Amino acid sequence: MAAAPTAYEQLIDRHRPTLDQALETIRTRAYWSPHPEHPKAYGENGSLSAAEGKASFDALLGTRFDLGQPGTDDWVGGEVSPYGIELGTTYPHADLDVLLPAMRAGQRAWRDAGAEARAAVCLEILARISARTHEFAHAVMHTSGQAFMMALQAGGPHAQDRGLEAVAYAYAEQTRTPDTAEWTKPQGKRPPLALTKQFTPVPRGIGLVIGCNTFPTWNGYPGLFASLATGNAVLVKPHPRAVLPLALTVRIAREVLAEAGFDPNLVALAAEAPGEGIAKTLALRPEIRIVDYTGSTAFGDWLETHARQAQVYTEKAGVNTVVVESTGAYKGMLANLAFSLSLYSGQMCTTPQNLLIPRDGIATDEGPKTYDEVVADLARAVDALLGDDARAAALLGALVNPDVRARLEAAPGLGEVALASREVTMPEFPDAVVRTPVIVKLDGAKPDDEAAYMSECFGPVSFAVAVDSAEDAVELLRRTVRDKGAMTVGAYTTSDDVAEAVREVCLEECAQLSLNLTGGVYVNQTAAFSDFHGSGGNPAANAALCDGAFVADRFRVVEVREEA
Repeated sequence: MAAAPTAYEQLIDRHRPTLDQALETIRTRAYWSPHPEHPKAYGENGSLSAAEGKASFDALLGTRFDLGQPGTDDWVGGEVSPYGIELGTTYPHADLDVLLPAMRAGQRAWRDAGAEARAAVCLEILARISARTHEFAHAVMHTSGQAFMMALQAGGPHAQDRGLEAVAYAYAEQTRTPDTAEWTKPQGKRPPLALTKQFTPVPRGIGLVIGCNTFPTWNGYPGLFASLATGNAVLVKPHPRAVLPLALTVRIAREVLAEAGFDPNLVALAAEAPGEGIAKTLALRPEIRIVDYTGSTAFGDWLETHARQAQVYTEKAGVNTVVVESTGAYKGMLANLAFSLSLYSGQMCTTPQNLLIPRDGIATDEGPKTYDEVVADLARAVDALLGDDARAAALLGALVNPDVRARLEAAPGLGEVALASREVTMPEFPDAVVRTPVIVKLDGAKPDDEAAYMSECFGPVSFAVAVDSAEDAVELLRRTVRDKGAMTVGAYTTSDDVAEAVREVCLEECAQLSLNLTGGVYVNQTAAFSDFHGSGGNPAANAALCDGAFVADRFRVVEVREEA
């Protein structure tokens, strides 16, 4: 009688079709997602309904979030929702000298299980997270300030897609080399040389994921699952204002690992006390061999410089730019830009900041438009989009922290205001800080203005920069990407020559480009399995989500050979 399949062999049977589809999709770059975007898709087959997800979230408030981790020496918390709610949840604080050795203890069995078993376990973790999408939506909303629908989609299925994408790339890279090979070299009249060779993907060590405040799951899952799928243990250090979504993730991962027969300490949480700032301490620990970070340029640069024992992957910041030279769909362009500037109050690393517009105006399907007309029309498009407070709140969400508000309030001092920001009220959350975007006119020929538009101003602030010509716009684009980096570049033009010039800049300076978007796809959105988020080739980020380079250096292949 055949032996009963092990727990992880059962997971392989369950999730192999999903893995195969993900592998095919990263090859074709077509649209596909196993994770539904619509809220009504949940509530059956073991997934939480909207009401159940809200109840589960509410039940976590004010509780001790016990993970059963070794080395817990205190309980820490302090999250306050951007919508004004004190979460009151506390999390385990770790004695690193106890926790890190415990995490390393399980790596041998995890390594020896092989790439397919690891992928299947990761897919089971993602499936269980998906079943609790409504619970995660509230956790993301009340730690990031995203509006509920965005929190559900970006913090739920889109984040899960990015995690699955990383697993697919990790599996593909690990299986590029066969497990074994028979090697025979002819020696003429002498007997041939014959060797049996075994190749094993070997993890680097413990991966550290340093979470961000704005997109804790979307930005956290690629590194977490890339490291886990390649055999590494993973320590998750959430942003202190956005712990709950990643704590939920860690809890689910630990449960799945244990059920599959692996050490749950392969995934652990490192929450910090208020003001403790443990990211630097963790990043320099010799046990930490991989670091994934999303956040400020200053700390990203510090990690790249000082965490020498680790492979460091950073997504930092840039100055995203849109060249507006001409358009054959003026109203569509304005509507698309208005939405891009407004979504999540501009608190996305992909939101456009600088709009480069020739001072002599642009050609459109509605006739010539002066620089002033383009800017005024864009301001009216934003006003029309956000004129109703309920609609505005659902698109803007809340400002994630006081620093964003301070930058917004300081922006009018930088130049002529084309669109003033206004306060939006939310009866459901009266303490939420919700503000519409501000658009400021600047002159690309004035050195004093350059200091503003050549610096990142994270949040709902954009600059309409007047330039002398399309050629000047392209050159300023090049300089911006080269010196400051960009996660996204956009361009509107009906000229083949201008389009080619912008394309060439983006190829040479390694920036992702969107041309003439006038419909329901926006420059600040990317689709997993098809779009690359960042390029890894300019100062905004040293890695792309997700490509082979994002996973291939998380492991090494070790060869053992012997005579056949």
